Formats: sequence, structure tokens, C-alpha cells
Amino acid sequence: MAEFVFKMHDNSLVKFNDWDNIPSNFKFKHVIKFLPDMIPEPHDDHDHEEMSLWNERLQKLMEKERASNM
Repeated sequence: MAEFVFKMHDNSLVKFNDWDNIPSNFKFKHVIKFLPDMIPEPHDDHDHEEMSLWNERLQKLMEKERASNM
């Protein structure tokens, strides 16, 4: 099961189990856990395409994290 945990500015933790449930305007202090669902093998081209999106998503979260802590 996927797990995405964020530390908020009041130091509370917020957890999501589905990437699609994270609001695009979600504001947080730190990414604590970024654990997407792994696609079972064997992987086809579509699976590899989907898996490559996770790095991009993490990088965008890291950008938001840096911006919110300046």
C-alpha cells in the first residue's frame, strides 16, 4: 500500500495512502515518507512509464518543501 507522510508547519503529521488524494495546493513543511505502490513484475512499457513519473513527483514535492522553508 502506498504511503505519503508530510510534516506540517505546526509539527503534526498528515498521511495519504493515494497519490491522487494529495491536493495540488497542499502546503507542508517536510516530506517524511514517500512510498508509492510498486508495480508487480513483469513490467511492460506502460508500467515503466508510470514508474518513471514517481521521481518527477518526488522532485516536485522537494521543490515545494524548499520553497515553504525559505
